[in-house]
Amino acid sequence: MKKKGKGLKIAVAVVLCLAAAGLGALGYYLYRQANSGLFFEETSVNGYDVSGMTCKEVLMLLERDYSAPKLELREKGEPALTLTLAEMGYTVDQMELLDNIQDCMREQNIRLLFSLMDGNEFEVTVPFDYDEAVFQGAVASARLAQPRVASVDAKMEFNGSEYYIEPETYGNEMDDADLRVFVKDFVDHLTAEARPQADASLDIPESFYFVPAVTQDDAEMNSLMNVYNSFCKAKVSLTFGQKKETLDWSTIQTWLDIEDGTATLNEEAVYNYVYALAARYDTLYHAREFTAHDGRTISYESSDYGYQMDRDAEAAQLISDICSNTEVEREPVYAVKGYRREGKDDICGNYVEVSLSQQHLWFYLDGALIVESDIVSGLPKDERETATGVFCIPYKKSPEVLKGDTWEEKVTYWMPFYNGQGLHDAPWRGAFGGNIYQTNGSHGCVNLPGDVAQRIYENMPERFPIFLYK
Repeated sequence: MKKKGKGLKIAVAVVLCLAAAGLGALGYYLYRQANSGLFFEETSVNGYDVSGMTCKEVLMLLERDYSAPKLELREKGEPALTLTLAEMGYTVDQMELLDNIQDCMREQNIRLLFSLMDGNEFEVTVPFDYDEAVFQGAVASARLAQPRVASVDAKMEFNGSEYYIEPETYGNEMDDADLRVFVKDFVDHLTAEARPQADASLDIPESFYFVPAVTQDDAEMNSLMNVYNSFCKAKVSLTFGQKKETLDWSTIQTWLDIEDGTATLNEEAVYNYVYALAARYDTLYHAREFTAHDGRTISYESSDYGYQMDRDAEAAQLISDICSNTEVEREPVYAVKGYRREGKDDICGNYVEVSLSQQHLWFYLDGALIVESDIVSGLPKDERETATGVFCIPYKKSPEVLKGDTWEEKVTYWMPFYNGQGLHDAPWRGAFGGNIYQTNGSHGCVNLPGDVAQRIYENMPERFPIFLYK
């Protein structure tokens, strides 16, 4: 019996030793596993099999895949810019991610036996750092493939004869702030996903583009165009001989008063224009100087010959011409006209010159001396003296009967110039010139030999100027 009891004790001791050894081995194994720094078999993090991997290796794996997506910006259906997350300032926060992974490792070790038997499925957040400066440098419209072109407003243009509307053009400029908000919102969602994302694309909305402020349908611009086209073709050329004064759209435009799409012509401006022309070109009643046949300069304080515009009638005609919206070339409306003019020159080499002191006459036509002759002028007394001055010969008549209070004479050629005085033939006289006028002068007329009177009469048009001086 003693031997049997002793054998049992030995057996128990052996079993206990073996159990102790097994427990020691198990403990040592568990210790080794808990301090291996490796994830156990059948362990996953965010769906990745990380069996046998260190925390650092898991970090590198997650960082690589979560940072991998590229974003392609597309513009009007075409690739415009491709950016990585890093290029947009999004980088994985390694320290925080490592802490998250290490938390998984600690949880694995806390559940050591269960972890070894069944493994673990861990989920961690992959945090990103964001650099605003890098993002703004990367996401900018200037970096897109197509150059930026500004939108251009529709505008009214003038082609020299009429106005038209040049349509607006649509560019592709945009506010970078809108583009950045759009992209950042997308990338923020992409980087917040629990799993790595594939490459993505974004179509830039056309609503981001700056549009023209004024389009070709703009009511105000179209109304103004119609108003302008009602006047812009008007061109009035007033002729002063070969000299012209042209009134065109450049001036007329400044005379329009436009309100509510309706234009009225500023009549005061028209009258001011006409009055300025009259001041420049009228010669009637103006002082003038005359160069006599011998080169002397004869000065006249006033002239009864010349041109005078009818200012009111010309202004009314000008308004009518402008409103007709056509081109017009004409003489001004005159109240009084002379024979011919070239600008301010209203003589142009056509005149009769009479020297009362020399009792002589010269007749010029287009600068050529046609005839000259001695004369007999008015008796220098009893209001019979011939007037001096610049006068117009408004008409001529053949024959004519001249009458006074006590006398009557029939002449063949009559060319009046002032207050009943005129040029005419004097068949009753046998001599002309010298001092005849002082004792046997006329009643104020300039008496001429018959052939001289005839030649002047036949060559002289109406409204011809005559200069008389002493």
